Amino acid sequence: MADIRPFRAVRPAPEHAADVAALPYDVYSREEAADKVKGHPLSFLNIDRPETMFDPDEDMYADKVYAAAAGRYEQQKAEGIYRQDAMPCFYIYEETMDGRRQTGIAALSSVDDYLHNVCKKHENTVEEKERDRIRHVDTLSAQTGPIFLSYHGTPKISGIVSSWKEKRPEYDFVSDDGIGHRVWVIDDRDTVDELRAAFGELDATYIADGHHRAASAVKVALKRREAAAAAGMRDDEIRSAEFNYFLSVLFPDEELKIMDYNRVVRDLNAYTPDDFLEAVSDKFEVQMTSLSCREKDADDLMRPREKYEIGMYLNGRSYLLRLKEAYRNAVKDDPVQSLDVSVLQNEVLAPLLGIGDPRTDKRIRFIGGIRGLGELVRDADRYTSEQTPDSKAAGPAVAFAMYPTDIRELFRVADAGLLMPPKSTWFEPKLRSGLFIHEFERIGI
Repeated sequence: MADIRPFRAVRPAPEHAADVAALPYDVYSREEAADKVKGHPLSFLNIDRPETMFDPDEDMYADKVYAAAAGRYEQQKAEGIYRQDAMPCFYIYEETMDGRRQTGIAALSSVDDYLHNVCKKHENTVEEKERDRIRHVDTLSAQTGPIFLSYHGTPKISGIVSSWKEKRPEYDFVSDDGIGHRVWVIDDRDTVDELRAAFGELDATYIADGHHRAASAVKVALKRREAAAAAGMRDDEIRSAEFNYFLSVLFPDEELKIMDYNRVVRDLNAYTPDDFLEAVSDKFEVQMTSLSCREKDADDLMRPREKYEIGMYLNGRSYLLRLKEAYRNAVKDDPVQSLDVSVLQNEVLAPLLGIGDPRTDKRIRFIGGIRGLGELVRDADRYTSEQTPDSKAAGPAVAFAMYPTDIRELFRVADAGLLMPPKSTWFEPKLRSGLFIHEFERIGI
């Protein structure tokens, strides 16, 4: 059963919440982060991406960079920008985007749940991407970016949340990207106990987004366990320590919307457009929707309307590809192979375009659905125009618009202990960093 517990969050004073809240560190390049923090000294991005405090040529992984993050965090706590709640609480976190609300609960999730697959994954992590967050979390002795978790919603948890949301929120603001944010603090002991018991009835939780942050938090926890044992702490003290839990926000499945995650390939792998269309038609019904698709028309002309339908842009024209029924039947019972992103990879990207490993191949670019399908057209046209006379023999660029993965598909893959292909899901809106911070014991540093 899931072990979800309340905690004493370090969080901004209400008058500073809007200035502190920042998008996750990994949505920005170094240059974008440096530009974003200009004129915003309270933005948590200054702490999440501490290289923004240094010259652009400074090694962003130098010890002094992480030390600067800890220093700024401690300074702003001393200035009263942040404060810590007196008792362990749960925190209701509501986000509103384009009129649609999703409401989660900020809480702590168990490291042991992660290790024993009660907190289920659907994605592998890359060690190189973990190192930065391990050092960041280790240096601050705090988790600053929540892991985005989901669970099968229950009437009990939903009822508690609905009832508590009738109260006045602690935070209520709209961020500069138009997303509404409201937070309620559940600080009634009976309600806290009731909610913790309700979470304890869950068989599993699921990582929706933040696999690298979760893996980093777990590795720091294991390191602290070893240090605590070496320092002579008793086993029961070690097991109850704060470092055994990581910061998360948990959303019921019915509240979430997954957006499409689209692909652009820089060339046709030496196919001519006509030969490529003929090869694709072996397993797909191909419908041309426009002889001249422009950026502004892309959403209407190439957005898939149902599962097993893929939009395509090639050589100025737009298409819809529909997987033929025989091939649908061949994959429908497999949790991974039935995913639309798997169908595209297995039937088009790998055998026709030579994209064997989309994680490392430089010829493919992934574009989150929040950017719209016009960007697919723009990128494909740009890649085609940039081709040299020698590379033109490889054919023009091609773009694919995907039907979004469903949250039930994500659960199905995770329950089977399997992994999704890379870039299968794009969640919006993103959780903000800095609104909830989980501090833990400074052992072994």
